[in-house]
Amino acid sequence: MTTVVREVREQFNPARPTQCIGTVELLTLNETKAVVTAAHNAFEGWKNTSSIARGEVLRLTADLLEKNIDQVAEIASCEMGKTKSEMLGEVKRGASILRYFAQEGMRAVGEVLPSANESKILYTMRVPLGVVAAITPWNFPVAIPLWKIAPALVYGNTVVWKPSIEAALTGKLIGELFQRAGLPENVLHVVQGRGSKVGQVLLEAPEVKAITFTGSNNVGQSILDTAGSTNKKIQLELGGKNAAIILADANIKQAAKLTIEGAMKQTGQRCTATSRVYIEEAIYEEVLQQLIEEAKKIEVGVTMGPVSSKGQYESILAAIEKAQLDGAELIFGGGPTQGMKEGYYIDPTIFTNVTHDMAIAREEIFGPVLAVIKVKDYEEAIRLSNDSDFGLSASIYTTNIPKAFDFINRSEVGLVQVNDETGGAEPQAPFGGMKNSSTGAREQGQAAKEFFTTFKTITIGTKVE
Repeated sequence: MTTVVREVREQFNPARPTQCIGTVELLTLNETKAVVTAAHNAFEGWKNTSSIARGEVLRLTADLLEKNIDQVAEIASCEMGKTKSEMLGEVKRGASILRYFAQEGMRAVGEVLPSANESKILYTMRVPLGVVAAITPWNFPVAIPLWKIAPALVYGNTVVWKPSIEAALTGKLIGELFQRAGLPENVLHVVQGRGSKVGQVLLEAPEVKAITFTGSNNVGQSILDTAGSTNKKIQLELGGKNAAIILADANIKQAAKLTIEGAMKQTGQRCTATSRVYIEEAIYEEVLQQLIEEAKKIEVGVTMGPVSSKGQYESILAAIEKAQLDGAELIFGGGPTQGMKEGYYIDPTIFTNVTHDMAIAREEIFGPVLAVIKVKDYEEAIRLSNDSDFGLSASIYTTNIPKAFDFINRSEVGLVQVNDETGGAEPQAPFGGMKNSSTGAREQGQAAKEFFTTFKTITIGTKVE
């Protein structure tokens, strides 16, 4: 009998980098291939299970998630750095996602259509694809996986899920909750490993019919290069460089508060985080001072956690240094948090004198860094806001209704916020962006059906000669 030798990875707490919080075994390439085969073999039985019964498994998983909310939030917080209170909110959001898609099991799966031939019945039905590979990031280790896994399962697919290696313990726990809820064997597999190894198996496996991925643009491009010609359905949610616009008629205090929340919440480690803000010159100085006041209220280590890893820490500090070398003016924060004995903590950071050719105005930093840019008027603000390779989210702060609707129409993003910060998504609403921020069908809401199912059209002749 051959003994499988797996690599064992230790998981460390970014708030206390010397503290090992657990270990996880990484699957070998052959084990990953076997998992895909098992999921493929389980597909027929799961596909033919009542969609109502499939939804009931999601509902029971939501109950278990809420029952174990403290444990899940604690593990995830210690693993990737988000504060415990932020993680508690994310776990609640995960339960809402499960409950929303549980109801999908009771909704219509097709429609009856009129036929030109009176002796025929014509109708459509949505059918599952087969094995879906879900590849998810570390920054939302509960919500993002669930808004992929839940619709995939309720529509009848089997799932092979590769969580980020930085969130491996959280992924293991979520997988166990699905099992405890009664999900049949091999319908959902959690594969632990590095994307360059086990992820590659998922991209190449012929049994995998669809790939849903959230992460960096570089990895997204490699997925397209590898799997784009294999006839697999591909869904990519990638980066953002999200802009906020504050007009002279805005509620300044509210706009500043929400802009800082949008930039610094979850330590800026959100694809929807506010990364740049355009302020009309008539109120520029007033808003700038209010932004600083709001940033001062953040308690690093209490209300804002560390960044997720040493690599992320070094990358953000390098981006801050580059912004200074490029000529941007650092007016708040800008370095490691003083007084913290350990941990990957970075102060909330604000730059002014930013020009649009600077990297800080164009490249995703994925950290607590905000670029502040003065503009002459609304027209300049929306032009610069749209001047980006990304198109995920944008917000405007104004009491001018015509300008708000003009912004809704002209903003080149998938998510538009009026008098609110750039982040945030609800389970019933489609999520995704334009330009280099997204590829393929939208996530969440009824839009999820577009990716995780395909149509079958049926014609029945009713006239017997």
